[in-house]
Amino acid sequence: MTSDRLPGEGQAGPEGQPGAEGQAGAEGQPGAEGQPGVDAFDVVVGQPDAVALLRGAVRRPVHAYLFLGPPGSGSRLAARVFAGELFARGTEGEVADRHRRLALAEAHPDLEVVEREGAAISRDQARSIVERAVRSPVESTSKVLLLTEFHLVLDAAPVLLKTIEEPPASTIFVILADEVPPEIVTIASRCVVVRFAPLRAAVVLAQLVAEGVGPADAERAAEAAGGDFERARLLAADPGLAERMRTWRELPARLDGTGATVAASVAEVLGQLEASLAPVDERQGEELAALVERDKRFGLSTASQRKLEARHKRERRRLRRDELRSGLAVLARAYRDQLLGAPRPASGDLERFTAIQDAVEALERNPNEALLLQSLLCRLQPLRGEPVSARRGSRPAAPRRRGR
Repeated sequence: MTSDRLPGEGQAGPEGQPGAEGQAGAEGQPGAEGQPGVDAFDVVVGQPDAVALLRGAVRRPVHAYLFLGPPGSGSRLAARVFAGELFARGTEGEVADRHRRLALAEAHPDLEVVEREGAAISRDQARSIVERAVRSPVESTSKVLLLTEFHLVLDAAPVLLKTIEEPPASTIFVILADEVPPEIVTIASRCVVVRFAPLRAAVVLAQLVAEGVGPADAERAAEAAGGDFERARLLAADPGLAERMRTWRELPARLDGTGATVAASVAEVLGQLEASLAPVDERQGEELAALVERDKRFGLSTASQRKLEARHKRERRRLRRDELRSGLAVLARAYRDQLLGAPRPASGDLERFTAIQDAVEALERNPNEALLLQSLLCRLQPLRGEPVSARRGSRPAAPRRRGR
């Protein structure tokens, strides 16, 4: 029987037990550095195998870990918790709590979070990572470099290989990637791979309800989030979610073969998308204002402000992409439900699903959203039983009168 595990991939045992990295205590019990009855990893939901491996790894960490899983699966949160536990080793009380608290907020001086500055991690950015890796820890015995979106490293991977493979003894790499493209296969083989699966909707739903979200709102958010728990939290507090889902669900019935309907539908979808980002824009504005005030108070340069603005742009772009991907999933389900209720498939059924999938894949290339959606809707056919205009400007034929 063949295995699809990458070289160096960690093996997690039954829930509550790690693999080769060490032994964890009973379920719900902390390790040697934890406080009685408290487990820092409890905040990572729905990933028992990954958590079990990391609990044990805290005691005898290796030089590099590859957290492999989609956004929202908890990999970044687990990385922060893992870093906090590494920093807290050998300490207790308030000192240990401070290490964990700062790491969880990505504010610990020994936790360096590296996010791409462009479409991909560049060679210049890779060289900067190499330089940071050799610096000594400031407050802890370890230094953690958290590299995000590493699947986008592309041709900069060779610059990092040697450093990730043999960093200084005090440096630990924690690398986040959605997948393992050919460019990082060699680096992946030098890491302990920790897999994070997309969260099941039932897990997301249960956690949202446990956090006080109403069952109806939680179910709607869990369905729309596609296994992304952070997005589910955002959607659960979004009063416009139900309306946006309804707009996407009703799109097939609105299409009539005319360009005017396509243009109006796309304008409505994008208008609702823009409105959904208003709370994000408000929060980002507050973050930037607080940073500007801090920099003025301490006489700091504006470099941190530029970095924050760049991060905000990436976050906003990612949220737009997630929202469109979620809407396209609703659109696909509308066609699927119609297909399941039909006596037999019709010509064009498969082409519709292919068109939607093409649009989902195109989102990764940051396309012009309006043109992408207009092209998609032009490729889709109205659902069975809905009026179809064969030519631009033509009207559906009037129903025939029954004969006398």
